[in-house]
Amino acid sequence: MNIIVCVKQIPDPETPSASFKVDEAAKKVIPAQGIAPVVNPYDPQATEAALRLNEADGGGKVTVISLGPETARDAIKHALAMGADEGVLITGAEFEGIDNFQTAKALAAAVQKLGGADLILMGRAAADWDMGVVPTGVGSILDIPVVTLAKAIEKGGSGIKVERVLDDGFQTVEVNTPAVVSISNEFGEPRYPQLRQIMLAAKKTVQIWGAGDLGIGDQLGAANRDLTLEALYVPKVESNVEIIEGDSPEEKARNLAQKLRAAKLI
Repeated sequence: MNIIVCVKQIPDPETPSASFKVDEAAKKVIPAQGIAPVVNPYDPQATEAALRLNEADGGGKVTVISLGPETARDAIKHALAMGADEGVLITGAEFEGIDNFQTAKALAAAVQKLGGADLILMGRAAADWDMGVVPTGVGSILDIPVVTLAKAIEKGGSGIKVERVLDDGFQTVEVNTPAVVSISNEFGEPRYPQLRQIMLAAKKTVQIWGAGDLGIGDQLGAANRDLTLEALYVPKVESNVEIIEGDSPEEKARNLAQKLRAAKLI
């Protein structure tokens, strides 16, 4: 199968929240100093799914796409070290401040520039914004089926069979290809690249595409956002504590019950 995997580089989720700062005027998060960004934790599972499918099928090609700054090349290199074949980095000043829907447009345009694919895999969401709308956006633009939250995937007949994660159980669906599938964390642990694979990945060339290469320059920028970011700020957490007095545990319990009843909580 010809499979495209979309990956993203994000701030390290293990970074203490106190290390992040927000520029409320510019509506931007200021990255923590001295802590390198990492690949989105759900994306290696999408790469693993692609590699397992092609290993079971006896061959195929896996191309990795990432949209982001130059440092996002590291996220691509990680997938190449796992066993992917080629990488494409979409980057440029034009992509600064785009929303999820513009991201979907850019990724869909890259898929079309690559000549399409039998399957497009992504992580269930990006762990920084945790919105999970890009897979559906790409599928909508390309007018192909979308299956979300996959915990297992295998080739079957003229398409694929996917086991999905639901709130109250699991669901198995079959879908024709081409299709977009987002892989959930229930898929399992991805393989860990060995030193030799990492060294080989370092030698692989990553193509660089800008907005002009994709023909979407007129679809970017603040004027073309579908989502308007009204404000970005660190929420203030406040709490009020009242000590319930009483001469005995019974009196304290009675006073507490009266307080709760007065507040219409019971």
